[in-house]
Amino acid sequence: MELYDIIFYLFALLTLVSAFFVVTNKNIVHSAFYLLFALFGIAGLYVLLGADFIAIVQIMVYVGGILVLILFGVMMTNKITDVAIRTGTINILGASIIVGFFAGALASVMVKTEWHTVKPVFPESTTRAIGELLVNQYVLIFELLGILLLIAMIGAASIARREKELN
Repeated sequence: MELYDIIFYLFALLTLVSAFFVVTNKNIVHSAFYLLFALFGIAGLYVLLGADFIAIVQIMVYVGGILVLILFGVMMTNKITDVAIRTGTINILGASIIVGFFAGALASVMVKTEWHTVKPVFPESTTRAIGELLVNQYVLIFELLGILLLIAMIGAASIARREKELN
């Protein structure tokens, strides 16, 4: 077993274990912190696949934006700080059938493709190529998306200001 395989299995284990705890934990703050580890594990898998740009976007958007938004939303809300989230009944039979189906499909693919003989290919960095495409070929779309996001921010600020003036 090579170092690449060991690192892959560590990231996969980190992702799966923390995703399990995200779903099963009753405390929403703890679930958010487990989600942090799951998202970092996915970013690590992207790095191993050679998709460095997607890994950085994963960390910046999901970990830096969405997860922090969830944590601040939970911590700033006074009404739900002491409420534990209750999950309803868990359908063990249905979940076991689905997990068994996907495990069987994965095992059949692994047996047929001789996955252990495949060596990882490390491509060049994709960040430079994506940056050049955004600046050269897709510059109009990139600028239009920037203008659209600016319009959305102005609209959100005006709605928030209008509601503040009404109170």
